[in-house]
Amino acid sequence: MSPEGIGIPVKTDSSGHFLFISEILNRAVLAASGGTIGKLHDLKVRLDEPFPPIVGLAVRKRRGKKIFEIEWSAVERMDTATIRLADGAEAALRPLETAADEIWLRDELLDKQVVDTSGAKIERVNDIHLLSVNRDLRVVHVDFGWRGLLRRLGWLRVVDKVNLWLFDYRSEEKIISWKYVQPLLSDPDKKNLKLNVAARGLRTLHPSDLADILEELDRTNRSSLFRSLDLQTAAQTLEEVEDPKLQISLIESAPVERASDILEEMAPDEATDLLAELPEEQKDRLVRTMEKPSADTLTALLKFKEGTAGSIMTKDFFAVSDDTTIGQAIEEFRETTYPLESVAYIYVTSGEGRLRGVATLRHLIIGDLGAPIGKFMNERLVTVGPQDDVEDVAAIFKKYKFLAVPVVNEDGMIEGLITLKDIMESQLDE
Repeated sequence: MSPEGIGIPVKTDSSGHFLFISEILNRAVLAASGGTIGKLHDLKVRLDEPFPPIVGLAVRKRRGKKIFEIEWSAVERMDTATIRLADGAEAALRPLETAADEIWLRDELLDKQVVDTSGAKIERVNDIHLLSVNRDLRVVHVDFGWRGLLRRLGWLRVVDKVNLWLFDYRSEEKIISWKYVQPLLSDPDKKNLKLNVAARGLRTLHPSDLADILEELDRTNRSSLFRSLDLQTAAQTLEEVEDPKLQISLIESAPVERASDILEEMAPDEATDLLAELPEEQKDRLVRTMEKPSADTLTALLKFKEGTAGSIMTKDFFAVSDDTTIGQAIEEFRETTYPLESVAYIYVTSGEGRLRGVATLRHLIIGDLGAPIGKFMNERLVTVGPQDDVEDVAAIFKKYKFLAVPVVNEDGMIEGLITLKDIMESQLDE
């Protein structure tokens, strides 16, 4: 059974169908007569079975901001765009209620952390996998992978197509069966609901784990752990910390020289975001302590207003002149240490440094080693300016399905790069 199914009837045969909660949230809820009542806001589950059943729906009324609940038994059918209620069900709408053994999936489970039995966080819940069989809809998996985020943004199909074309690669689903997961309901208000994963060995510790663990420690132990990390790990961990206040606290806990070294190891756009939150005097002191290339890069990025392309771009991009041979470009590419998303495209410049075209990794693989890369470049460029609004940049990603977009100044020089990851993070923050 494919986990990609969307049009799911409630009344099915015993074989069932899979779907993700992100595929049905905000779906129109219709009365039996066909009139629109509102949109699906959330699903409620009862936690008294190994695979919890959906027992209620939260419906946001068509007019106004009020949210009402109706029992799952009132649902007659779900198709690709709507949820249809049984005859007379509209009259059964009532204010939201939650029993002690019930939770709302969207409000109390999505974006919460998966933790092991000792309390160390592993991953964030990015989506929830459901199974529709007969008249039941049940939770069967928790999705903590990159694909869950893409699915929630509506970009999964586009990114899959681009990755298959460019890299012949499709990222894997990362899901944990609910049987390995049990919710912790010790908090009476369930504001800090987590998942307790019995099998800690499913994942090895990495910077995002460390970032989550740091959030759970007190100030003294947090500072001690952060100081024990090597520079590269500390930088990667700091990038994964989502709370700007915690980022500031961690960087302030380190001596100035070490803090500067950590910032130099971070992606330029991430380091810039952190520096922008610091007081001017502290920010200037850290920048003055850095090596000149890093200091110049971050100083240039700091001048851009928040919400512009320049404020989220990175200086990590791969560019060569149009007369560079494929063989020379391969050698230069081997020496780069930029993350994969920053080198998906090779930007081709003129002798004066103006952006002329773009090539891909595929051209490096199939091209004649002695041929100039300018022979293979695509000159139909789509670029953005450093002062362009982030919303306009997001629209370009959605329209053209790029993995990255170059930021070009008025003189035609490439100043930086906005990656799919950068624009996704900006959209998720909003």
